Amino acid sequence: MGYFSRIICAALLCAAPAVAQDVALTSRDGSVRIDGTLLSYDGEFYRVDTIYGPLTLDGAGVTCAGPGCPDLNAFIADVTFSGTRRMADVLIPALIQAFAERNQLTLTREVVDDTQSTFILSDAERVRARFGLRATTTSEGFADLIAEEADIALVLREPRPVEEQMAASSGSGNLVKGRRARVIALDGMVAIVAPDQPVKDLSMEQLAAAFSGNATNWTEIGGADVPIIVQAPPPNAGLSEAFEDRVLAPNGVSMTSNATRQPALEDLADAVAGDSFAIGLTTLSEIGNADPVRISGSCGFEQAPSVAALRTEDYPLTLPLMLFTPARRLPLVARQFMDFTASSSADLVIRRAGFVDQAITTSDFNTQGDRLAHAISAVGDEVPIEELKRLVETLRDRDRLSTTFRFESGTKLDVQSSENILRLGRALETGEFDGKTLMFVGFSDGEGPARPNKALALRRARLVMGQVRDASTIADFSRIQLQSDAFGEALPMACDDTAWGRAINRRVEVWVK
Repeated sequence: MGYFSRIICAALLCAAPAVAQDVALTSRDGSVRIDGTLLSYDGEFYRVDTIYGPLTLDGAGVTCAGPGCPDLNAFIADVTFSGTRRMADVLIPALIQAFAERNQLTLTREVVDDTQSTFILSDAERVRARFGLRATTTSEGFADLIAEEADIALVLREPRPVEEQMAASSGSGNLVKGRRARVIALDGMVAIVAPDQPVKDLSMEQLAAAFSGNATNWTEIGGADVPIIVQAPPPNAGLSEAFEDRVLAPNGVSMTSNATRQPALEDLADAVAGDSFAIGLTTLSEIGNADPVRISGSCGFEQAPSVAALRTEDYPLTLPLMLFTPARRLPLVARQFMDFTASSSADLVIRRAGFVDQAITTSDFNTQGDRLAHAISAVGDEVPIEELKRLVETLRDRDRLSTTFRFESGTKLDVQSSENILRLGRALETGEFDGKTLMFVGFSDGEGPARPNKALALRRARLVMGQVRDASTIADFSRIQLQSDAFGEALPMACDDTAWGRAINRRVEVWVK
């Protein structure tokens, strides 16, 4: 069934459920009985369709009678992953293998074809879980999740409005509310050129012009008088869709029909590296022998794609690799796997797979030279030199954490920053920052008066600090000091004349002493 067919089918509630059977669940003291049709059992909880609607009951608190009752001693958790090949080909299999080893489970892989396989996890007694993996696209992953043909979607972008609407209509819940998305690794959307191509930095607007075909000659984007040859991934690839959503659509254009579509990013990089007329769209992990293009702004800021810039989200085209989960509870083994993906053991697997992990790293104040130079150039009535001096005095003996928090709008954190809340919280709980002071420092864009911007930046810093503290439920705060401060517009990361530049500037950094 195709992508749109499954989306429409889900909206009409026509997705085929598992075979349903009658059960009667009775509380241990016999005082309450629930009759209904068993929808699922995950090893811990029963999900039953009753006259009151779907109910979830803790298996430890009830007994089950009827033809639909599962064999509790032979339960096997079946979990299906579906989505982008960028994750399904290497990253997810490597994480499943590491997860099995960590839990002393034997792993067997049964391959159906080049798009489908099953990972069987067993202990000394029996099979405990089956992880089905379907390698397709980000769109197919969302479609399978909405149609309940997959338990976890592997995606390179957040859901589009049509997918949100279909999920709500089909009873799959709100895809953007709650913690439905887990960022497990990072990559970057990167424009690449041949090593002998002199143009090595472009604005977002120039990228949109080149990839849409509005600019057909390099002279139109600052280069020599030669034609622009566009190399791109397939249109249904998650990378292409993310680029469409974040670069092309905001500029009112779409990918040129003259682009040469390369199914494999390795082949795309080779094609660009050997053609000085070409520009290509790939990821940081698949640059090959081509050169990456820096993102520039009209005020002189440039941001190169790098591991450090992806971790801090300073690079504007950071590409989170996400697991999207259903509104219902996943089986215990699936929840354990999700938790494993955020561990230091998983970080090592992620790096070996060629992606960027989210491990917390530090950089000292002396590495902030470029940012300080831009800050000095921006000194004026809005940001007086005294404020810049205060910034230097406050931060000069601290190190910046890679953990940075950015906002979609107002005080709503983006998906990568929401993951950072939990990761930093876990670091506090494990004692990684015992005996140290963490300062949450708010910065703003330059739109509007400086004083309100600084006040808003301080509110955001305190908000993030509070959320991190709330996430650190077992941390010993007698050994950790948390502080907040704000400098508003004083240390811009990008030009304020574009929406993406302002988004980069609105942030909360964390500095440790």
